Amino acid sequence: MSLPGIRPVRKPLAACCGALTLAASLTACGGASTADPHAKEITVYSADGLKSEQGDGFYDKVFQDFEKKTGIKVNYVESGSGAAVQRLARERANTKADVVVTLPPFIQQAEGKGLLDTYRPKGADHVAAADKDPAGKWTSVVNNYFCFIYNKKQLPKAPATWQDLLDPKFKDKLQYSTPGVAGDGTAVLIKALHDFGGRRPAMDFLKKLQANNVGPSSSTGQLAPKTDKGELLVANGDVQMNYANQKSMPNQGIFFPAAKPGAKPATFALPYAAGVVKNAPHRANARAFLDYLLSPEVQQQVSAVGGGFASRTDIKPTDPHATQLAALMKNVEIFHPDWNDIDKNLQSYLEDWRTATGS
Repeated sequence: MSLPGIRPVRKPLAACCGALTLAASLTACGGASTADPHAKEITVYSADGLKSEQGDGFYDKVFQDFEKKTGIKVNYVESGSGAAVQRLARERANTKADVVVTLPPFIQQAEGKGLLDTYRPKGADHVAAADKDPAGKWTSVVNNYFCFIYNKKQLPKAPATWQDLLDPKFKDKLQYSTPGVAGDGTAVLIKALHDFGGRRPAMDFLKKLQANNVGPSSSTGQLAPKTDKGELLVANGDVQMNYANQKSMPNQGIFFPAAKPGAKPATFALPYAAGVVKNAPHRANARAFLDYLLSPEVQQQVSAVGGGFASRTDIKPTDPHATQLAALMKNVEIFHPDWNDIDKNLQSYLEDWRTATGS
């Protein structure tokens, strides 16, 4: 399978306020903003996964085409989902970002902190209600799903259930990124809460799983190459990233553990959601950018270039990658987390997880 133009691996974050500047130079972390409100530019703070180090990824194409179409240059700052929201909060008194793109529950966290402006992009009426804020604070622009990965070379088949992961053969060969730090790591906790039917049984299981867990990891992307090489046998991830990795990492396979034997494999949507930042220096440009992300032209490219799923329900891509992605998700049950509950109780869930696992 060849999937040109997709970022193969997520890298650790750089030191500057937990974020990595990958485009034009920005003001130093915590420094005064020099943004000209009339400048033909925007600054995007985004979770990783959509930009290629080779310069031919989904974001690379979108940014280039958007500038060509509008004359507006995109300055890009990459970080983890939680780090992006934390940076916005630190800069509240002197806002530097125009657009934020992050995963749940961190987009809800940004909304709850009053960091997002109200704007419903053109085409948002074609986005499912579960994938956008009813008040218009954010809208999903690339759909995605939580998953696990395994080493296909060393394991004859994927683990079928959570319980299979307790097998002693996975001791020091299993790792998941840290909940509360990584978006996909937080997703492990969310899936466990759903599959085990509540907080206590989920924490009891994760406590048992800790016997096999290598330990904390701030970056989900670091786990994919380790799994491909066989240093790990199982790790967590997301469909868009790991599907994109399969050409360069052919030994990794995607799977969705079921809650118990006989149950269907299950997962949930983990979309890249975008919003205009409150008091954005280039508000009009930010709105134009969100309109562009949801345009039919761009949504058709989400699978072909990005390895993800279109957010607009009226867009039905037929490229080979869209077909393969649809086949991957066939017979997988999709559940819908209560994001308001998760946003409200996330800190207590994380405290319970730390207590259960000793992390």
